[in-house]
Amino acid sequence: MKIAVASGKGGTGKTTVASSLVSVWNAPVIAMDLDVEEPNLHLFLKPEFTGSRIARMEIPEVDQSLCTLCGKCSDLCQFKAISLMGEILMTFPEMCHGCGGCIAICAEKALRPSYRELGEISWGQAGKTDFIMGRLRIGEAMSPPLMREVKKKLNEMQLDAPKDVITDAPPGVSCPAINAVMDSDVIVLVTEPTPFGVYDMKLAHEAFTPMNKPMGVVVNRAGLGNSEIYDYCSAKNLEILAEIPYERSIAEAYASGVIISESSDKMKQLFLELAEKIQQKAGEVRRG
Repeated sequence: MKIAVASGKGGTGKTTVASSLVSVWNAPVIAMDLDVEEPNLHLFLKPEFTGSRIARMEIPEVDQSLCTLCGKCSDLCQFKAISLMGEILMTFPEMCHGCGGCIAICAEKALRPSYRELGEISWGQAGKTDFIMGRLRIGEAMSPPLMREVKKKLNEMQLDAPKDVITDAPPGVSCPAINAVMDSDVIVLVTEPTPFGVYDMKLAHEAFTPMNKPMGVVVNRAGLGNSEIYDYCSAKNLEILAEIPYERSIAEAYASGVIISESSDKMKQLFLELAEKIQQKAGEVRRG
């Protein structure tokens, strides 16, 4: 079972929900932080890292002495990461998406594989929970290639003993968010009852709906703002799975790096019930 905890905007409490779900999950689980631009799940789960590696992506390197200037590679690349300019074939590594098509299409073998550093993948243990995260290299423009490398490492971790996966996804509705939730079984949308929160949650719901995955909503800071988020969920038949109250004690626990489900018996019970509802949603899909 793969659970993606997502949000339309940053700051809604996505990591709060993900870390708390990991804490109360009643089955073997791997916690994965795919918010590689600003990973912070480790600040709450506090894993002991046991390994790490640099993630790289294959990019083309030109041997001008072999290039016949046919332009096939330039025509193929829709991102213009390789372009024929007069009598020089130029590459732009930061624009390359690593598909390898230009290298495959070059009959003269004028293009050979080189590599660009994407960032770092780290893994370890947070108590009994397996943990994995990615951290994007400063200056790297694209996070999906690193996210794919993190998922490859996740698959390696799953070979011996498959486990459930709870993913802290990047916020928003652009390519990183889509990449994070696309292979999940259930999407948990975290929002807050504020104008910005409601607006961006609507965008996320619309963006993820074509994937035809079960979704539910967690309302953080419930009691703040108005009823717009509840009206929208009712109109769209979106189940509100849980409401985290707008209370000072919760904010203080969060600021201290405490997992919210471990801050009080009330919060633990709230997240136990949330975990059960999510598992029921996943079960309905499997039965269907």
